[in-house]
Amino acid sequence: MEQNQNQLLGTAQIGTLMRKYSVPCIISLLVGALYNIVDQIFIANASYLGSYGNAANTVVFPLTVVALAIAVMIGDGCCAFVSICLGKKESETAKHSVGNSILMMIAASLVLTAVYFIFSDGLITIFGGRVNSETFAHAKEYFFYITLGIPFYMFGQAMNPIIRADGSPKFAMASTLAGAAVNIVLDPIFIFIFKWGMMGAAVATIIGQLVTALLSLWYLLNMKIIKPSGRDLSISISICGRTLLLGLTSFLSQISLVASMAAVNNMIRHYGALDPVFCQEQLAQIPMAVVGIVMKFFQIVISIVVGMAAGCIPVVGFNMGARHNSRVRDLFTKLLVAEAAVGAIAFILVEFFPGQLIAIFGAANESIYYAEFAVKAFRVYLCMIIFACVNKACFIFLQAMGKAAESTILSMMREVVFGVGFALLLPRFFGLDGVLYSMPVSDALTFVIAIFLICGTYRDLNRKGDPTL
Repeated sequence: MEQNQNQLLGTAQIGTLMRKYSVPCIISLLVGALYNIVDQIFIANASYLGSYGNAANTVVFPLTVVALAIAVMIGDGCCAFVSICLGKKESETAKHSVGNSILMMIAASLVLTAVYFIFSDGLITIFGGRVNSETFAHAKEYFFYITLGIPFYMFGQAMNPIIRADGSPKFAMASTLAGAAVNIVLDPIFIFIFKWGMMGAAVATIIGQLVTALLSLWYLLNMKIIKPSGRDLSISISICGRTLLLGLTSFLSQISLVASMAAVNNMIRHYGALDPVFCQEQLAQIPMAVVGIVMKFFQIVISIVVGMAAGCIPVVGFNMGARHNSRVRDLFTKLLVAEAAVGAIAFILVEFFPGQLIAIFGAANESIYYAEFAVKAFRVYLCMIIFACVNKACFIFLQAMGKAAESTILSMMREVVFGVGFALLLPRFFGLDGVLYSMPVSDALTFVIAIFLICGTYRDLNRKGDPTL
């Protein structure tokens, strides 16, 4: 079975491999993103929650991303390491990496859960939860219950890329899909029938995450190719270090989003209070709720983009390990074209149909100020979304090639230097609008840097040639 899988990665057509590995990964990430998005849709359409619940969801969202960042660092790093090992025919090292990754994930999830319970009020405040008292109360309730599910959420998310590396992308997709389906079914029951409010949305999410975690645990005990044993649970510093290094870009791309959202949320709270409309207590939560919704749409697009690129990690890793450089070059080209196409479709939606997008999140129950700011936010905040899609593809592909330093630098420039920097700087000159300008400016400048790295990657692959030819 392992030999057949290796032959497939090294000999099958690149387009076929992209479809086989990327489509299930895209669906898995989309479904994973739906946990929070579905919560927000049902919350927004509940008349007793409305934009207050929306704003509370926006406040808690980055804290769930912290958990995701740690999980994908371990899972994606393990996936890349395992794929490279299989390409080099080092199956024992691959199994040891899986065992060590499971231990790291369990320890990290328990520590993070404890931190969230101990420092909940302070964390909610950091992410803008005190925009008004009602938003804070909703955020605190939602965060408490979401924290209970952190270990299940992290286990399922970390196992997803590991399952793909074991040659079962469809099972990875199915396990995530099953959990999200449970969440979608339970959300309206708990929110509209039981009237559990924010607690209901959170409990539905936890139950869905538990389903995904149990399915992932079953697969871990029945892996097809890697099959770790008890001795693979012994900690190896070198293997853990290599796994985390390969997953560092995935971590930074997520955790830096948290830093960016903290900056954005606080700038919204500060400059919204100075705005002639949103300085009113009953309207103060609107900018935060709206930007949260725009980010949820962006998350859907980026789930597709990251899914396409992350799905290719086993293919890239194997062919890099086997020194099939022409195949890696061909895959890179196809991936960049596909990512740009996704960005172009998203651009059309945000520029020409913003009203329809915001209507999904309960705009009918809100004031005219809500609708006006939402349309502006979609059109301005995401106007460079094509560049954003190409940038993300570049981050992940470089990571899969083992170029952790280049990938990390590019990711840090986008998310921290530009993402946080401009979110803090531009509002000083443009007020609330400056928050919206920060995203496109960051994406455009990152794209300029990405172009140089993309050209350098092609030069490297062409110079090294392909020893199989």
